[in-house]
Amino acid sequence: MKLISIVIPVYCEEQNIENLYNRLKDVTGRIPDYRWEYIFVNDGSTDNSFPVLQKLAALDEKVKALNFSRNFGKEIALSAGVTVASGDAVVTIDADLQHPPELIPEMIKKWEEGIDIVIAARENIKHSLYRKLGSKLFYWIMNKISKIKMISHTTDFRLIDRKVVNAFKTMPERSRIYRGLIDWLGFKTEYVEFNASARENGQSVYSYKKLLELAINGITSFSAYPLKVAGIIGLLITFFSSVLLMIMFPVRFMYDPFFFSSLSFVVVINTLLTGIILICLGLMALYIENIHKEVINRPLYVIQDRLNFEKTAIKRPRPLVRDKASFAKEIIDAPPFVTKEEPGLRHKVVINPSIVAKEKLDFEKGKQAIIDT
Repeated sequence: MKLISIVIPVYCEEQNIENLYNRLKDVTGRIPDYRWEYIFVNDGSTDNSFPVLQKLAALDEKVKALNFSRNFGKEIALSAGVTVASGDAVVTIDADLQHPPELIPEMIKKWEEGIDIVIAARENIKHSLYRKLGSKLFYWIMNKISKIKMISHTTDFRLIDRKVVNAFKTMPERSRIYRGLIDWLGFKTEYVEFNASARENGQSVYSYKKLLELAINGITSFSAYPLKVAGIIGLLITFFSSVLLMIMFPVRFMYDPFFFSSLSFVVVINTLLTGIILICLGLMALYIENIHKEVINRPLYVIQDRLNFEKTAIKRPRPLVRDKASFAKEIIDAPPFVTKEEPGLRHKVVINPSIVAKEKLDFEKGKQAIIDT
C-alpha cells in the first residue's frame, strides 16, 4: 500500500492545528487505499503550537513533527518537511485553513492518472488592493525575465510525486522559493482550482516587508536579467553622455566659449558616472548576498525535536544463513595458511579456519558419494 505524506509548515497556528488535523483525518479516512503521515514543521512558533503538536503526536502515530530551534521562514520549513517525507507522493498545505484539505482526493486522482505535479490555484484572492497589484507585478516580471513559466494565483498547496521530491532534494541553494523551485524542475503538471476561504483564527504573519524580500529573492534566484538591465542602462547612459559631450566640446571651443561653463561639464560627467556606478553596485549587491549565503554553507535548518519518526524506522536483522555459493567460493579462494609476526619468533604459521570448513565440506561430499553408490 502506497504512502502519502502531508507536509504542513506551522508558525503561531495553535488555534488552527487541531481543526486542520481533524479535517485531514476526515479526508484521508475516506481514502483507504493509501497509508498516510502528517508532518508538521514548527518554524520557531512563539505560541503553544508545538505543545499542541506534542499532544497530537502522542495520540496518533501518523502525526510527526519537526521543531525548529528558531524561525527560519516558511520556505525552509517546507523544504525540511519535503526532505524528511517518505511517501510515494507529498502534499504541501498551509496550516491557516485557507487551503481546503477536501481538495486532496482530486489531486490524488490526477496523480494516479500520471501527473507528477498537481498545483492548486486560487480562483479568488481576498487580499488588499496593494497586495493584489504587487502579486500581479511580481508574476509579470518573473515571466518576462526568467526562463520558467510561473502561473499567477498558484499556491504552495500542491502534490508532487516521489521523483519530483528526489530531484528537489538535490537542489542545494539556500535563498529559495519552494513553488519556484518546483516549477523550475519541470515534470508533467496540471492545475486544480479552489476558492480560498478566510483565516478561521489568528492573523497572517506575512508582512509587506517579507513579501518584498521574497519577491527580490525570487527575481535574483531565477534570473540574471537584472544584471543585463544594468549593462543596458550603462550603455545607454554612456551613449547619451558621449553624444552630449560631443555637442558641448565643439560649442565651447569653436563657437561660444561661454555657452557651456566648465562647471556644467563637471556636473554632467560626474552625475552620469555616479548613476552608472550606483545602479551596477546596487544590482550586483543582490547577487553577492546570495553568493555569500552559499559560501558560508550554513545548514538550511536546525531541528530541536523529532516526534514519531524513530518509530517508523525498520531494523532489518542480519541474515543467519549465508548464500551457499558465496560461502563455497570464499572457502575455495581462501589461502591454506597465513603468516603472522610474533614477538620473540621470526614467523608463526596460523591455520586458516576456512580450510577446516573446506575439508569438512569435502568429507561430507565423499561420504554422501559412498552412500549413493
